[in-house]
Amino acid sequence: MKHEIKEVVATAINIPLTIEVGPVSARSNLSGVVVEVTTESGIVGHGFTAITEEEIVAAAVNAVAAPNLVGADALHREHIAERLYWLLTPRGQTGYASHAISAIDLALWDILGHATGLPCWRLLGGARQQVPLYVTFGFGGFSREELSDAARHLKAQGVTRFKMVVGHHALARRNEGNDLRAQLEEDIARVRTVREALGEGPDLYVDANCSLDPFSARWLAERIAEYGIAFFEEPIRDNAPSAMAELRRAAGIPIAAGQNEGQLFRFEQLMAAGAVDVIQPNAVICGGFTAAAKVGAIAQARNVAMANGGAFPFHNMHLNAGLANGGLVEWHLAAVAMGQAVFEHLPAPDGWELPLPEAPGLGFGLDRDKLRDLAGLPLSAGRGKA
Repeated sequence: MKHEIKEVVATAINIPLTIEVGPVSARSNLSGVVVEVTTESGIVGHGFTAITEEEIVAAAVNAVAAPNLVGADALHREHIAERLYWLLTPRGQTGYASHAISAIDLALWDILGHATGLPCWRLLGGARQQVPLYVTFGFGGFSREELSDAARHLKAQGVTRFKMVVGHHALARRNEGNDLRAQLEEDIARVRTVREALGEGPDLYVDANCSLDPFSARWLAERIAEYGIAFFEEPIRDNAPSAMAELRRAAGIPIAAGQNEGQLFRFEQLMAAGAVDVIQPNAVICGGFTAAAKVGAIAQARNVAMANGGAFPFHNMHLNAGLANGGLVEWHLAAVAMGQAVFEHLPAPDGWELPLPEAPGLGFGLDRDKLRDLAGLPLSAGRGKA
């Protein structure tokens, strides 16, 4: 049975958030794009993307991609992925286009699930029925004392894997009078504070969000290594493969990267250069499940571990449960709150593993009343990541 695409609609949303971690709380605004694909057969699939300029992505979907997809068979995901490549990234560009492609691709997988009656994780391979979580809680807006209180609270809840932010957009702020060395010194103190709150057992990960130069990344890595860092995520600007490979050799800390990459060749370059211990395809950014599964295949061939970086666990749980070499999924507290604000029937952690749904497709739905309200909020305040 054919499932011809009747309509593709993208909606840019802004979500005001309050993140509560025991006695600690923070307010934020995050933005994203929801894409709905409707078929002539009556099936509606939804996809999602974030960490980008939401108006640009929504416009690319509505004005460029949508008219070129009407009439295509929604189950022909490889055909559509190739069409979108030549339509939006004809010379291998990375950037906003991969976000648009991701949201469309996820909607197509959701349609496939509803057409077959199977959840996406089973369609991707069905390797496991639950995924292990690590919790991202250590946001830049928290003081050292708040970091300590939040870490202790989560540990008391049974969390054993924790991630915190370092770097704090250092290179982006260097022309604003930001003292990079002072920032790195503060990072060392913050990491030490969290490790002291956690004790020796739990895993601790740090994430610089590509905000450091190679020298600063190495200087910081060498000084926090004593606190037992499980991996240092995206330490260097541009995810520069050669610089990260050198850092990996010199600093003695595992390196992770890939959450914001948008072309298959970029992931291949990182692994071929020996730049990463952990590769992190994010299905809401890298091109959806279609592209992320190919990254997983390259990682398996190269014996490189895989995990979710860049958050959005309710989509990435399917990828990491579906593939045999799938790994950790990021329970990013801000992104979780974002998902809970617009989706319904979401799974909840069980002992800090996330059980996969048996409902078809993504296994959760859109709350269209909330979607309509969130689409009406001003978007300019919503860009970025907590």
